[in-house]
Amino acid sequence: METRLDDLPVVVIGAGPVGLAAAHLAEHGLPFTVLEAGDGPAAAVWEWGHVRLFSPWRYNIDAAARRLLADAGWVEPDPDVLPTGAQLAADYLQPLADLPALKPHVRYGARVIAVTRCGLDRVRTAGRDSTPFLVRLADGTDLLAQAVLDATGTWNTPNVLGASGIPAHGETPAAPFIEHALPDVLGADRDRFAGKHTLVVGAGHSAANTLLSLTELATQMPGTRVMWAIRAASPARTYGGEAADALPARGALGSRLRAHVEAGTIELLTAFAVQRVTPTPDGRVEVSDGARTVIVDRIVSATGFRPDHSFVSELRLDLDPVLGSTRALASLIDPNEHSCGTVPPHGVDELAHPEPGFYAIGVKSYGRAPTFLMATGYEQARSVTAALAGDWQAARDVRLDLPETGVCNSNQPLDSDRIEESGGCCGATAVEATTPAGRGLATGIAGGLLSAPLPLLPVTTSSQGEQAGGCCG
Repeated sequence: METRLDDLPVVVIGAGPVGLAAAHLAEHGLPFTVLEAGDGPAAAVWEWGHVRLFSPWRYNIDAAARRLLADAGWVEPDPDVLPTGAQLAADYLQPLADLPALKPHVRYGARVIAVTRCGLDRVRTAGRDSTPFLVRLADGTDLLAQAVLDATGTWNTPNVLGASGIPAHGETPAAPFIEHALPDVLGADRDRFAGKHTLVVGAGHSAANTLLSLTELATQMPGTRVMWAIRAASPARTYGGEAADALPARGALGSRLRAHVEAGTIELLTAFAVQRVTPTPDGRVEVSDGARTVIVDRIVSATGFRPDHSFVSELRLDLDPVLGSTRALASLIDPNEHSCGTVPPHGVDELAHPEPGFYAIGVKSYGRAPTFLMATGYEQARSVTAALAGDWQAARDVRLDLPETGVCNSNQPLDSDRIEESGGCCGATAVEATTPAGRGLATGIAGGLLSAPLPLLPVTTSSQGEQAGGCCG
C-alpha cells in the first residue's frame, strides 16, 4: 500500500529553541519528528550555559511552547529575570522536550548528513512535488518526510580568521592556538588564558565581551595581556551609542571597552586584516596582516558564523548570493540597510524555496546577516507550521513587535570590517552567570532570545549593573 505524503512526518532538524517550536506542529496535530545530533535538547545552548542572557524570560519562550507547558502544570519563571544559557536549557527547553506532546517525537544522537527527494536528484522535475523527502542520518538510517524544517543554526560553522573569507595562510595547522567565539574566560577555560597574551579578532559584541572578560582576568592573574585586532580603521562601530544608547547598560559596554583601549589595558590594532598565522618554535603563534606581525599565546576568533547548506545541496534552493538566506528574505534583513529593529515581519512566503516543503528557520534563515532575533525565529516557526497545516491565512498573518531602542550599530554605514553574525546589531546580549539574576529592560520583542549569547562583565550603570550588547536586547 502506497504511503500518502500527508501521512509522513514533518522532519525538524535541530532541537534548539526554534527547533523545539515544533510545539506549533503538535498544536496543529501534524505528525513530526525532531532530529537532534546532540545527546539532549539544546546541545548548543549548553555550550554557552555560563552566560546570562540580556533578554528576560518573558521574551525567551515561544507562545505555543508556553501554552503546552502551562497545560502540563509548568510554573513559568519570573518573566523579568534574566536566565543563563544553562537555565534556559534546564528550566525551559528540557521540560518542553519532555512533554508527552513532544518527547516521543524527539530523537537524540541523530545527525543528519543529507536531505534529498526519494529517488530524485536535484535535476529531476517530474513528480517532484508529490515525492517524499529522504533524510539520511550519519548511522545510515533513511527517513521519509512530507516536509523538512532546517533549524540547525550556525553555531558549528564559525567564520575563519582570514580576511578574504577563506582561511588565512597557516590557519588550519595553527588551529590548536585558536579559540572560537565565547570561551569561558573566567570559568572553565580560565587556565588557557591566565598569564597569557591573547589576541581577539573581530569587531562585534562577541569580541567586545571576550575582551572585557580578559581584562578582568588580567586584574587577577599577572602577566595576562590583551590585544584586539579589527579590520576597520576605527573601533567606533563597536563602541556604539555609549551614553546616547537607549539601553544604558549596552551603551556602557562600548564605554568600558573604549576606556580600556584608551588606558592601554587593551592594545588595539586597527586596519589589521589577518593574512597569515604561523606557530613559532617556542610554542606561541605569529599573526600577520602582511605588513605588521604580532606574536601571542592564544587567538580568539570572534568573526561570526555562516550557514552550512552542504547537506541539502541536492535540494532546489534559491539562496541570495551575498547573505546565503533565501533571495526573497535578503533585502528585508540586509545589514547594510536594516537594524534588527527595522526588519519587517516575515514568514512562510519569504522563507520558501523552489523546493516545496523545505524551509530553513531560525538564525540559519538569515545566512550571514546579524539582524536575527529569536522572536523572529518563533514567528517563522508559527507561520511555516500554519502553512503546512493548510491555514494560509494564519501563515501570512505575520506579526512581530520590534523595539525602538535608540542607537543601533547596524544603522551606521558599514566600512570594510566584516559583518559578524554573533556581533553586529543583534548578536545577543548577556551577562556573566556569576552576576546576580537581574531585571531586564522591556524592549517590546515578541518571543525573546537573541541570536547568540555573549558573555559580559558586570558594570555599574543605572540598569542594576546588567551589561547589554546587540541592538535589540
